[in-house]
Amino acid sequence: MNTVLVDLDELIARLDLPAKIRLLTGAGMWSLPPLPEIGLDRLVMSDGPIGVRGEQWSAADPSIALPSPTALAATWDVELVRRAGLLLAQEARRKGVHVLLAPTLNLHRSPLGGRHFECLSEDPYMTGEIGAAYVEGVQEGGVATTPKHFVANDFETDRFTVDVVAGDQALRELYLAPFERVVRAGAWGLMTAYNAVNGTTMTEHSELVNGVLKGEWGFDGCVVSDWTAVRSTEPAALGGTDVAMPGPSGPWGGRLEAAVRAGRVPEAVVDDHVRRVLRLAERVGALGGRPPEPAGEPIDGVALARELAARGSTLLVNDGLLPLRGTPTLAVIGVAAREARVMGGGSAQVFPDRVVSPLRGLAERTEVRHALGADPRIRLSPLPGPVTAQFLDGSGTVLNEQPLATGEARWLGELPPGVDGDRLRAVRLRAAYTARTGGGHELSVRGVGAFTLTVNGETVLDENVGLEGADPAVAFLSPPETRVGVAMAAGETYELVLTHPAGTFGGVAFVSFTLGHAEPAAGADELIAEAVRTARECDVAVVVAATTPEVESEGFDRTGLRLPGRQDELISAVAAANPRTVVVVNAGAPVELPWLAEVAAVLVTWFPGQEAGAALADVLFGDAEPGGRLPTTWPARLADAPVTDVTPVDGKVSYDEGVFVGYPAWRRAERAPAFWFGHGLGYTTWSYDSIAAEGTSVTVAVTNTGSRPGREVVQVYAGPRRRLAGFDVVTAEPGQTVLTTVFLPDRAFQMWEDGWRTVEGVHTVEVGRSAADIRLTATVTIS
Repeated sequence: MNTVLVDLDELIARLDLPAKIRLLTGAGMWSLPPLPEIGLDRLVMSDGPIGVRGEQWSAADPSIALPSPTALAATWDVELVRRAGLLLAQEARRKGVHVLLAPTLNLHRSPLGGRHFECLSEDPYMTGEIGAAYVEGVQEGGVATTPKHFVANDFETDRFTVDVVAGDQALRELYLAPFERVVRAGAWGLMTAYNAVNGTTMTEHSELVNGVLKGEWGFDGCVVSDWTAVRSTEPAALGGTDVAMPGPSGPWGGRLEAAVRAGRVPEAVVDDHVRRVLRLAERVGALGGRPPEPAGEPIDGVALARELAARGSTLLVNDGLLPLRGTPTLAVIGVAAREARVMGGGSAQVFPDRVVSPLRGLAERTEVRHALGADPRIRLSPLPGPVTAQFLDGSGTVLNEQPLATGEARWLGELPPGVDGDRLRAVRLRAAYTARTGGGHELSVRGVGAFTLTVNGETVLDENVGLEGADPAVAFLSPPETRVGVAMAAGETYELVLTHPAGTFGGVAFVSFTLGHAEPAAGADELIAEAVRTARECDVAVVVAATTPEVESEGFDRTGLRLPGRQDELISAVAAANPRTVVVVNAGAPVELPWLAEVAAVLVTWFPGQEAGAALADVLFGDAEPGGRLPTTWPARLADAPVTDVTPVDGKVSYDEGVFVGYPAWRRAERAPAFWFGHGLGYTTWSYDSIAAEGTSVTVAVTNTGSRPGREVVQVYAGPRRRLAGFDVVTAEPGQTVLTTVFLPDRAFQMWEDGWRTVEGVHTVEVGRSAADIRLTATVTIS
């Protein structure tokens, strides 16, 4: 952690009350105001966690897109995740960002959690270790992190108002544990959640924020609210939240100043908030004119994104087909093979300047034939670029133009340079689209408000679209879609123009709409039949099966675990036509696999980031080991899952399962999932040879018994809960034996009972390849 070089108390003494309070609310969507009189620069924040968006959420400002957090956790490799953090710091510095709003440390309590992909794991120890590596990497680069969402924001339904009812033991042993770990790792910031816990909203939860976080754990960083989560003046100011975002409007400002002057909020409380903001600014180089710390040697973002995607790829089953040998002809099947879903929706979304699809990545290795198969999309894909966005004033004068890669227009918080929000009245998309096929094309508009769409000057759509009763994130990220049919001739070019009123609201830009397009397509039955014919004619079939943005995104939870559309039917039909079928699961969270026994191999790539296709080719052809191990248990059926509840009853969700979440819940229920936590195959075999335990250190010998180099994740389970207590990634050449020593934390042998109590006596230590595949055991005595 940086050493504070500035006398913060002296700076605070130079500020009057209005200046102090101004510093505690955003100057806009993504920043805190500068105070030149004390040498404080503007402090800029940005969403993550797979990239750094910056202040413009737009394709005009592209970002590296790393794999989803579930994929990062699936590597089980803390050093690799630390390198990812360093890359993100490098990206942040490039974009002028001081604070990255990441990582997400909420747990995979239920497989229905809609934001599952953005969280790391179902296990609190693993979440803490991977989260700490992420934090350390980013902050080593001189950029702050704000681990989120503190605490118990483990689902999306009614997240702004829901009250999570949880006992102290579950909170301490599960939900608070990852946050405690990253605080011990030195996190400079932390974000409070929207939800309430045991009757008190988290932005006002003095017991957990002031008492546990700042008091018991000694957190000296800055507590930032989730956006619009602060809804009160005195309770939030006294409850431990330091900064209310966004701004400049909100419940603090003049109301907080009045509360201080009336004695309802002590000025010392405000001073502590200010001190934490200034400490954060000093650490990231925004205070006192001290230049930012260097982010280390430049990291090749494309190469690291590709490495992470391969390392996180998790091979669930393999009958020996993989790795592929030679140059087989591949039937590459699925919409997601051509249009890969490389990230989840919501605040985790960025705009990369390139995406390598599975189809492209595999075509660079061997002969491929593509078939669409079953199309699960509910909405049309964005019109392919180039597209130009024009910003218009009230007279129709173009204030600025921005090139877009697709028909997706999105700006949140900041408008492009040169666009005056006070003058802005509309945004217009223009594109010259050349039809590849003739017939009935479909165009669509996704967004809320008034839209006018013309084709070659003729109006084809003029509507005002409304939205009621939804999470605001849904209105911005997943608004309604309106479609219109347009006849086009093959080879002809059509001028498409979509116009939408736009401006700023409370000083904040809010522009989000999409011009979509679909070519004429065959019916579903015909598409599946075509895929079957293609699979039959090729040596190997690769089906890329994916979830859609309507299934996994911020703002709502899932209603089931089935792949959307007719993809299950497609996979069974292709496997019947070609037994050499590999299914690539392109999803951020578990899905049901009813065709599991019918296929030769199943590879989970999660949301693999911008280098999806390149990494897939590396793994399928054996250039890279499928290094992933499951960070969460996969049910065979949703009905089997011990914990699924994400729907409030009378405004509450009760965590009645207590500490039994994830694989301990499966053990207690005496049910077998499709795949246990920690499961994953490689391309070689391993023997677990010996174990020696001394105190809380465990030394394990493993041997690569296969014919090629490989990586193995050695997992240690221990303590009264038989939970993950340590792990290590080892590599070995064929025939090589390696030793690894894993040091178990004291907390592994403790339980919360009105305080941490060490469970003394003899404990069994289990070592294996998953939570159920135990290869060696030993005992340790704890006193």
